Order: sequence, then structure tokens, then C-alpha cells
Amino acid sequence: MAASEAPPADPAVEVSPPVKNSEDVTLDAILKHLGQFGRFQLIIFLLICLPMMFHAMFSVTYVFTAATVTHRCSVEECDLPGSNYYELYTDWSIPKNGKDLDSCNRYINSELPHWNYSVDICTPDHFTKNTEACAHNKFVFRDDEVTISNDFGIFCDDEWKLSMVGTINNLGQFFGIPIGGFVADRYGRSFSIALGGILGAVLGVIRSFSPSYGWFLVFEFLDNMTSSTLYSTCFVIGIELVGPKRRVLACSVITVFYAVGEVLLAMSAKVFHDWRMLLRITYGPSLILLAYFWILPESVRWLLSQGKEERAKNILRRAAHVNKRELPESVLDKLVLANRDKLQESSESRFPIREAFKNFKWRIANCSFCWIVHVLVYYGLSLNVVLLDGDKYNNFAYIALVEIPGFFMPLLIMDRFGRRYSLCGLMLTSGLCCIGTIFTGPDQPVLQLVLFLVGKLTITASFQVLYFFASEIYPTNLRNSLLSFCSMMGRFGSMLAPQTPLLAKYYANAPAMLFAGAAIVSGLLTLFFPETTNVVLPTTVQEADAIGVKKHSKSKDLDLVVTSSQAQ
Repeated sequence: MAASEAPPADPAVEVSPPVKNSEDVTLDAILKHLGQFGRFQLIIFLLICLPMMFHAMFSVTYVFTAATVTHRCSVEECDLPGSNYYELYTDWSIPKNGKDLDSCNRYINSELPHWNYSVDICTPDHFTKNTEACAHNKFVFRDDEVTISNDFGIFCDDEWKLSMVGTINNLGQFFGIPIGGFVADRYGRSFSIALGGILGAVLGVIRSFSPSYGWFLVFEFLDNMTSSTLYSTCFVIGIELVGPKRRVLACSVITVFYAVGEVLLAMSAKVFHDWRMLLRITYGPSLILLAYFWILPESVRWLLSQGKEERAKNILRRAAHVNKRELPESVLDKLVLANRDKLQESSESRFPIREAFKNFKWRIANCSFCWIVHVLVYYGLSLNVVLLDGDKYNNFAYIALVEIPGFFMPLLIMDRFGRRYSLCGLMLTSGLCCIGTIFTGPDQPVLQLVLFLVGKLTITASFQVLYFFASEIYPTNLRNSLLSFCSMMGRFGSMLAPQTPLLAKYYANAPAMLFAGAAIVSGLLTLFFPETTNVVLPTTVQEADAIGVKKHSKSKDLDLVVTSSQAQ
């Protein structure tokens, strides 16, 4: 159906009586009448769950593409072309590094400088306890995995280059998130999703053909810069398209697909051990997002905030048709008139970013700090995945699966305890779990594992609340930009998280203390946010500024209840 065409009359639609209290016609009231999570909204949610899933895979592929491959020095006096990682002679030719063999050193063979290849010197008595570095970067690998490490010859002293990939990844997101937020607020949510998704897909596929480490880094940066806004934009469009009572459920369902994407990435990496093939398998299907330029409806709230009234009315007509509800034209006209009055009464421009930073400076600062802490704790705990037994692919999937209950936990607490207290309580719980790991040593592995998982579960739930909360405290015409700005600041936490294991070299419990302290302090600061439970999403800066400052009279819902006689 063309966007400009009104749906034909349907005898199955529900007919509504005349509108009462027409001066109180609001988009939320219309959404309640259309069905807060009807068939139309369900279709849109299925559409935005797909880019959410792809974004999860895009943002963490470096975990596998830039992973260190397990290897040891090639012992030329012992190894044959088909030698394995573990051989009998590795007991006396390669030193141990924990449970594994040393990756970059071997024992010195006293006879090797004079070896003429005719004498067997691969015996214990020929090796000393002194070590030397591997010669000429010759290694024997344990698995058939191919990452940029063994593809581009990045071993031992050069392995910092592998960690650099994660830093470049987050730098791309740091610059891309605010740009994507600006695009979403200026040109539309659906346009931003389609553009970010297709650019990320193309650049990801191109990256799989990188001829060198330098080119790999370039496309790692560009890929994440262009696709980094997918998460927040999908979240915002989900918030804006459903009724107030279904927002928490809807956004919980959306974010579950982020965890699904992580699991799919882990399983794909387990099957496809070559990093080039993994990128093509991961990014190739996402080219389907090109179709979103035409099939994904725009956010009605954004259209109204930009004065694009006819497009907003057409989408509401389509929603009424798909959900089999009647929506009188008079109601749409009154909505448009009310929206015009609201925009005219506001002295701000349609993109008042300067005014927003002036009015919300403390709110933005608190939100940014809270975001930094969440990202730091979230990724910091994920780095401790080695606490779990099993291979790295399964471990990564387990960590992702732990997040799913955390996505739904807000359903149980947000409306009951409010946004602020839910956010504060979850952050304090995660911080206390981090403290608990300090007092549970290696002799209590089960308890330590339980505390680790509960900490990850609660910080995931808290992150979910934060995304939801931050979407409600900013006005429609700046919601994506300010949400993206806070998310951009959070990249400092993700850049710091990979460095926290270095603290353990000086004090074993230092990372846990950092996570706990940051979570507790930020959790207490969240009490200074305004409460937004059951508050209509603000359209203008003035409305957003008034949240938590003055009590609004209870808004009257649109009286579109269907009488029994009409239903018959």
C-alpha cells in the first residue's frame, strides 16, 4: 500500500463513538486506542530486531577476528611437517606458562649451533633450562583457527596490535554514535537505521579482503563508525511506536535480539575458523537492510516534531487498518492541530541542541557518567569469561545468554519501583557482587562464579533501565542525539575496560574494587534524576525540563471505547 493511500473501509474494524475531551487528544491516547502493542507495532518490532541482531555481531567480531591463536615455538631439531602442538618432546623443549606451553620461548639446545642434521639431538639431555625467543617467527599451532594474528604475522612482542583492534573499534563507535544520533534526529529514525546498517554491511565485507593489518584497522574503524548508532536508534524507535504501558516489554524484546546476535556470532565463529570467511558470513546477510529505506515506517513522534503531519497521519491510518481499529479523521486533525499549537508555543528550533545542553547540563553529565560506569562494569566483567570452563566459543555464548534474563528484569521492577530506584538498586547490587568476589578466593569457585554471573545479570538489567530512562528524560527532537551523546561518552568506559587486567598485576582485587566503587557511586547519583514513570514522552525542551519539577495534572485519555452494540 502506498504511503499516501488511505486504507479501504473494512467491515471488521471496530467502530468508535464520538471523541470526548478533544482538547486532550495526544499521540499516546491514540496509540492506546489503536492497541499499545498491536499487529502493526509487532511487524515494526520484528523489522527493527533484525538490525539490532546485526549490530551485536558487528560490534564484537574483533573478539574472534583479532584473537590470539594458541601456538608454540617450532623446535626444528624435533618437529616434523606434521607435528602437533603437544608432542612428547615438548615436555623438555618448551617451558610451561600456566596450563599451556609458552607461546614465545623455548629451551636452548646446547648442540643446536653445531648440529649437522645427521645426529638426533631431540633428547632431554641436550636441552638446558635457559630459554630463548622463537627463531624467525616459526610456530606450531594448536588449532586450525586463522585470525589476523597468524594471517598477518602478529605474535609475541607485536601482540599489542591485536588489543589495538578493540581500541580502534571503540574509537569508531565514539565518533560514529553522535553522528548517527544527529542523522536520526535530523533525517529520521528509519533512514538512520537503513543507512547505518547498509554502510556497516558493505564496509564489513570489504574488510574481509584486507591485504594488511593497516587496512584491517581502517575498515574496523569505518565499519563501527557507520553502524554504531543502530542499537540506540532501534531502541528509540521502539520506545516511540508503542503505548506507554507496553514500552518496557517492547524494548526488552528488542534488546534480547542483541544477545541472540552475540550467540549467533559465537556459533558462527565456532564453525568458520577463518576470520575472512567469518566476516563474510556475518556481514553478508545484513545487506538486506537496504530494503529498510522503503519498508520500515518512520517514527510518528519524530514526524510530528518535524511538522511532517501528512506522513504521520498516513502511518497512523495504516496502523489503524492493520490493527483493525477505526480512527476517525477528526481525531487525526485534532492531533495535528494540537501538535502545531505545541510547536508554535515552543520558542525553540526543531533541533535546539544548544538550548538542550544549557537546560540539561547536569542531567546530561550525570547520564554520561552513568553510561561510562555501565560500559566499564559490563565489559569489564565480560573480560573475566575465563572463569568459566569450556572453549572460548561456548564461554562467549554463555555470557550472552546470561544477559537475556537481565533484559526482562526491568519488566518486574521498573513500573513497581520507578525508574530511579530500579536503576540505583541494580547498580548497587552489581557493585556488591563485585565486592563479594574479593572475599571469595579461588578455593570457593562455585560461589565466585555465582557472584560473577549475578553481577553481570544485574549490570545488564541496569543497562536496560538506563537506555529506557535516558529515552524518557529528553525531548523528541533531541532524543536520539542526546542518547547518542551519552552513549558516546560511554565509549571511554569500553576503552578502559580492556586495560583493567593490568591492574591485577599490582593488586589482584584492584579490578573488582574499581568496578564496585564506580557502580556504587554512580548508583547513588542516579537518585538525582527526575522520575519518569507514567510520564508522557516530552516533545519539546520545555516539557522535558518540566519533568520532575512540577506536577502535571493527569492527562485525560482519548475516549474511544467501543460499545457492545457497535462491536456486534
